[in-house]
Amino acid sequence: MKKTITKLLLVFLLMVIYAYTLAIESIPNNIVIFEGENIAFKTLLGMEIKTDVETMETISNYNTNTISEKSGKATIQVSLFDNITLKDVKVDILPRSKVIPVGNIAGVKLYTSGVLVVGMSEIEGIDNKKHKPYENTGIKEGDTITQINNREISSTEELMETVNQAQGKAVTIKYIQSEETKECSIEPVKTTNNEYKLGLWVRDSAAGVGTVTFYEPSTKTFGALGHGITDIDTEELINIASGEFVTTRILNITKGESGQPGKIQGTVENQRNIGKIYKNSKFGIYGTVENLASLNIDTSKEMEVALRDEIQLGKAKILCSLDNQKVEEYEIEIEKIYKENNYDNKSMQIKITDERLLEKTGGIIQGMSGSPVIQNGKFVGAVTHVLVNNPQEGYAVFGDIMLKQSKEIQ
Repeated sequence: MKKTITKLLLVFLLMVIYAYTLAIESIPNNIVIFEGENIAFKTLLGMEIKTDVETMETISNYNTNTISEKSGKATIQVSLFDNITLKDVKVDILPRSKVIPVGNIAGVKLYTSGVLVVGMSEIEGIDNKKHKPYENTGIKEGDTITQINNREISSTEELMETVNQAQGKAVTIKYIQSEETKECSIEPVKTTNNEYKLGLWVRDSAAGVGTVTFYEPSTKTFGALGHGITDIDTEELINIASGEFVTTRILNITKGESGQPGKIQGTVENQRNIGKIYKNSKFGIYGTVENLASLNIDTSKEMEVALRDEIQLGKAKILCSLDNQKVEEYEIEIEKIYKENNYDNKSMQIKITDERLLEKTGGIIQGMSGSPVIQNGKFVGAVTHVLVNNPQEGYAVFGDIMLKQSKEIQ
């Protein structure tokens, strides 16, 4: 009996340690906040958040949160039972900013940093046998090839040229896998067309349409989509070297139904330039505007970015362009708010209530991602996802997250 109790106590202790370990690891080493914004960490019993003496004027305690009073840098300390330091968190406090919500549909062209491996296939050699030259090399779908034989690779054409120049000799390949640079050697296979192949399918660019969320006049930067652009084959976030944002012409709108999301189809051919894209993150794409007139926005409609404590359940509106270059307001409901969520772009659950929009689209459809959410005269966030089984509902990301992302490219 005593042994059983001892084992149970040991298991319980291990579970507690594990829970605290996860809680500590979930707290970032560095965070960015705005003046007046609460810092929300998930803490367990005995865990406390406090400031050090040097930063008391910048950050003050408020229950389990801390509130920034002025812009600058600070440090907050996470401790256990007030005397065991668990982690120091560096804090950058940004001044409150104003943005202009946009809502225009635009075209996106992305060019990868290196070439993305999107598939693998057997190669029929000049000997009429099937070969897998990539086998057992460690390289796999989703990896990014950056160099071959010490030559920088930025396009599929460069990859093919470099491989053929080797004339069948093994080539040294540098590639990125899960943010780690690795190296392998592959011996190309000669085909009946006198070409040398690695058996890898690669891609160096991507294109599509989405919605421009906001423009920040003070920095001439923009944010769009509210979610990152992933490769259709690997579902991995595309690591970009550069990108372009251009106007688009809407060709067709497919209405969404339960189990079948709708979409906006547009063309990016022969369109005007808007600006450059420098960042593709899980919270959207960001860059600078070079041709403001192409956005067709009213520059007098600046508004503050709402802090999370200012967002309320209930009525709000989104801005969306379903007719070329014509942005309209549509009513929605904010049903749930996840204030502590800094990890993905499902910050709020929303529902389309505007009958006009439901008639046109059936709810949230592909291409509407990035549509700005407005409530009480403030920019709240952007539409990001649709619930496949109920296209009237979906998710939105907090506006403060998107603005912080755009600040990182300045």
